[in-house]
Amino acid sequence: MIQHKNRRILMAIYAAAVSMTVLTGFTSLAMEQDTAGVIVSSAQERAEEWDFADTAEQIHASVVLDMKDAAQEAQQAYIEKVEEERRAAEEAERLAREKAAEEARMADQRLLAALIFCEAGNQPYEGQVAVGAVVMNRINSGSYPNTIREVIYQSGQFGPAMTGWLDSVLAKGGYTDSAMQAAADAMAGSNPVGDCLYFGNGNWGLKIGDHYFH
Repeated sequence: MIQHKNRRILMAIYAAAVSMTVLTGFTSLAMEQDTAGVIVSSAQERAEEWDFADTAEQIHASVVLDMKDAAQEAQQAYIEKVEEERRAAEEAERLAREKAAEEARMADQRLLAALIFCEAGNQPYEGQVAVGAVVMNRINSGSYPNTIREVIYQSGQFGPAMTGWLDSVLAKGGYTDSAMQAAADAMAGSNPVGDCLYFGNGNWGLKIGDHYFH
């Protein structure tokens, strides 16, 4: 009797255990299904939110903006390069003009120095500057040519220019340093003879060394 009762108890416990196992299995399965459902649902929602057409449009707009920025940078770089080249060309032109002007000035100074040497090479320095001042006075007078070369080579004015002596001295660089400096001073405005336009060995006018200036 007791054994039969114990058997029923054991059978009841066994049945309960089996029921719990089955119930637990179904519960786990249900939870897994629910979890999967949530994941799928979330993915679907994100897929609905991520519209491919909108994304493509955004990418296109970004690319266009990048290209526009690059084009603007390239244009600015080109403008800067052109401006730099323009400034370089202007600077080169300015330097070329200055060089040409300096060469012309030196050519005039050498010519005037040759004339001073021929006319007053044996005279005191003031007398040499005075000869150069006469040439400059003629340029500024309005009655003579307006360049050193034209004044010096004007017909019938300076004996050394007419005889060829001047050209010989100029070609050989035969003028002295004193004559070269006197020419530079006269061209710079040094003038010990006022507005005199002539000089010679006469006996009237402002006397400097052996020459009279009038």
